[in-house]
Amino acid sequence: MFAVFARARKALGPLLSLAALSALAACNVSVPQVGQNINTSKPVPVALLVPGGSGNANDVHLAKSLENAARLAASELSGVQIDLRVYNTAGNANQAGAMATQAVNDGAKIILGPVFAQSANAAGTAVAGRNVNVLSFSNNPDIAGGNVFIMGNTFKNTASRMTRFAHRQGKGKIMIVHGNDQAEVLGRNAIQAAISNSGASLAGATSFELSQNGIVQAAPQIAAQAKSSGAQSVFFTSGTSGAMPFLAGLLPQNGLSPANVQFIGLQRWDIPSNALALPGLQGGWFALPDPNLSARFSSRYQAKYGSTPHPIAGLAYDGVAAIGALVRAGKSNALTSTALTQPQGFVGVNGIFRLRGDGTNERGLAVAQIRNNQVVIIDPAPRSFGGAGF
Repeated sequence: MFAVFARARKALGPLLSLAALSALAACNVSVPQVGQNINTSKPVPVALLVPGGSGNANDVHLAKSLENAARLAASELSGVQIDLRVYNTAGNANQAGAMATQAVNDGAKIILGPVFAQSANAAGTAVAGRNVNVLSFSNNPDIAGGNVFIMGNTFKNTASRMTRFAHRQGKGKIMIVHGNDQAEVLGRNAIQAAISNSGASLAGATSFELSQNGIVQAAPQIAAQAKSSGAQSVFFTSGTSGAMPFLAGLLPQNGLSPANVQFIGLQRWDIPSNALALPGLQGGWFALPDPNLSARFSSRYQAKYGSTPHPIAGLAYDGVAAIGALVRAGKSNALTSTALTQPQGFVGVNGIFRLRGDGTNERGLAVAQIRNNQVVIIDPAPRSFGGAGF
């Protein structure tokens, strides 16, 4: 998962050509109407806020990938014209707010981005009085609400998907293991909430200091607690870029491995790809977007731009494609919160998704297992919100 959990104050035919954005069954959501009315017969001014201009190579790559994906989506629309205007935030909250204001002054009717939570919060606050919605690429629910929607997959989505699946597989007595930083505590909270709503049960929760020594010191206690609690599954909040490789090595040495208890990841365990070779993760479960749709998007992106997209670039594609789908209906309120949260979802490049009245989202995810250093889908991503997986 691309986590962007900075704390912030809450703010008020191609696969996915427009014709392929199909309506999906969804629950009715009642929200106050926020957002601009538009003339659907003219090009729709859409602002894209990206973290370019910071001088950081990762930000530059991310910014370009988001822009490329958004332009790819715009080029694949049918019967709709998007006037896409790109603004660099430098990954800075103050600049994000200023760029959001400039974008609206330039005529933008809706804003896509920014990525980072504080920047997204600042952008939303800056234009809330202008009645403009912001479709942020953040996954932090703390900033969602009012005129700010988050597009990124949330801990809640993943935790709900995995706890329900574990319960159905007879492995629903779950122990949570988390690092002691803010993001992992939020992950723990999401798992606890999901357990209470899924029919699963909580076997306990334990934390560790996020350092190599902290993990070494905690591993025996984590293993002992898991065994004494009778846990059928252990749900980890850590990712493979953090503590998970150490946990995957040390816990089996202390008698706790996927051979005797199910390991589950809140974050993706296939990024980077060499994580798939970790012996302690063999047999482990994690969630990921629909791999078939993601692969087809990546192939089209690579054919057009000669490189692979950033892991969250698909959010920019989804944002433009969803806007295009709503505009094509010909209604002047296409970019209002009423339209954005109407009881239909969309098929995005990462699968089905819908925006909720509280500014968060729901996404359909597949369940994967690591077998012989490979990713195997053991429960496909749902194709509708009323089907299996929800």
